[in-house]
Amino acid sequence: MFSISQLFSKGDRFQELLEAAAAESHESVRLVIELMKSPRNSQSFDDLILARRKEKKISGQISNELVKTFITGLDREDIETLARSLFRIPKAAEKLAERLVMAGAHLDGMDFSKQADMMNKATDAVHEMVKQLRHLEDMEKLKTYNDRLQLVEVEADKYMNELLRDLYGGKYDAIRAIVVRDVYELMEKVVDRCHDTGNVVMHIVLKNS
Repeated sequence: MFSISQLFSKGDRFQELLEAAAAESHESVRLVIELMKSPRNSQSFDDLILARRKEKKISGQISNELVKTFITGLDREDIETLARSLFRIPKAAEKLAERLVMAGAHLDGMDFSKQADMMNKATDAVHEMVKQLRHLEDMEKLKTYNDRLQLVEVEADKYMNELLRDLYGGKYDAIRAIVVRDVYELMEKVVDRCHDTGNVVMHIVLKNS
């Protein structure tokens, strides 16, 4: 059994790749937030697709390294699970971006600033938690990030229910209501994917503590 401080050495290839995947996930969410502000900005969408491809490439590199490496600081299954969970964040962000572009004028005048703030906080927490795997002696910091992530997820669920009540109350016409609901659900899914990833990190830490 490795001690918790030995899970990843300073130059561990898997930690480097996982941090790179977390960084690309963070970038994907940042770009989709920019797109939320200006859905007709094609450059933001193109940049997001590029970030998604980078994350996909990193995920493939992790799989290849696992095939070639016999000894790892973490269980191979845990590395695979974390990599897969990180991969789902930009995937959710890309789906949201596609829907924003398709929705077009149906979203004119909508204020998504609160959802954007939640998504930003969630992906920030995930990014920091993955980086913190290098410094597991500071467990309190890791728990702080996880607590923030849990709080964002609860707030996102609560806010989603409030928004749905507005939709069901007849605030929008039928087509606009359907489009807005779909976008709301995809925004919530981005937060959920971050929450899932945070749970994976905490499972790894507790398993090896």
